[in-house]
Amino acid sequence: MTDELNAPLGGKPRPPRRARALRGSPLTLAAGALMAGGVAALYLAPVDPGGGQPYALARIEPAPDPPSRAPPPAAVRPSETPQGDNAAADMEFVSGVKVTRRGEAGSARIIRVEPASGARLAPAPDRRVTEKGRYGLLPKTGDDGARPMDVYARPFVARAALKAGAPRLAIVVGGVGLNPQSSQAAIEELPEDVTLAFAPYGAELNRLVAQARGRGHEALLQAPMEPFDYPRNNPGPHTLVTGAGDGGADDLDWLMSRFAGYAGVMNYLGGRFTADETAMSVALGEIARRGLFYLDDGLSPQSQAAGIAKKLAAPYAKVDIVVDARGAPQAMDAALARLEAVAREKGVAIGFANASSAAIARIAPFARDLERRGVALVPVSAALAPRSAAAAASDTR
Repeated sequence: MTDELNAPLGGKPRPPRRARALRGSPLTLAAGALMAGGVAALYLAPVDPGGGQPYALARIEPAPDPPSRAPPPAAVRPSETPQGDNAAADMEFVSGVKVTRRGEAGSARIIRVEPASGARLAPAPDRRVTEKGRYGLLPKTGDDGARPMDVYARPFVARAALKAGAPRLAIVVGGVGLNPQSSQAAIEELPEDVTLAFAPYGAELNRLVAQARGRGHEALLQAPMEPFDYPRNNPGPHTLVTGAGDGGADDLDWLMSRFAGYAGVMNYLGGRFTADETAMSVALGEIARRGLFYLDDGLSPQSQAAGIAKKLAAPYAKVDIVVDARGAPQAMDAALARLEAVAREKGVAIGFANASSAAIARIAPFARDLERRGVALVPVSAALAPRSAAAAASDTR
């Protein structure tokens, strides 16, 4: 056909052909006239409301019903039947129990579920032992005599498997908050009785400390103090320095406002500061007045902290062994063995290490195995007092 409906869209219509004279018999002509009239009647008849415009007919049927779907389980997140690689994460969510994973991807994996001791730390900040300072919330001794060192300390839970009077061993891991990976490893991989000391310069410290305390770790504040080669060796902003006009009060307020929930303060560096009796007396006096204990890292033989603490009747302890003084794994294992020997000899011992992956890898299995060997792993607040006469004598040397 060559009408407009069948011609290509936009095509030009063919020019009309020259009319030819009708030829044929009268009967043929009459039949042609009747056919022409019929076609004309069809176009003119009012059967197309579209006025002769082209149209198409389509059959409309109702859409089929969608396939039935089972409603999602109401309380299953992400899965109550853990499968595959997500099994450990799902188990953590459903049970609330931390799963520690070991092994590289594609290799054998050991999943160890560590039972909770049941010891829970008090929420922080606690109004009774908190006041507003220039830079934020500060710890204080409460009107009722409550001290942050008591409120925020991790309760010491005596294990039934240990004999009465078993040696006590505390381990403090410092520098937490500076490196996200090692900080998370310290929080999650170390036993909950291990105390964590937080540097004042980390991001989101309140959140991180709350997470650590939620896992059961007692928290300390690491206060940077002036070393002998300061300022070439500068621990960071608001370092406590000797000869400060205000005695270092403003810097100490800033440091102590960085986060809430710590039970004590320990030094970071500070060879010169801790050796200065005047400067150290002011700092230690303020720490004790606010209801906190002080932990000396034991690295400076010239530190005056022990004598000053005795004069002020300030709660005090000193690190006996620095575990990572030498970074080789064998050296750290030897230091941990010496630490255990000190605990057996004196009745109590305190070790310290920085939050490096190497140190965490050596400390974690050692600490978990102490109970089997008859030694109690305790938070550092439980190693303050009572201390043996031998331990007290060693602090004054």
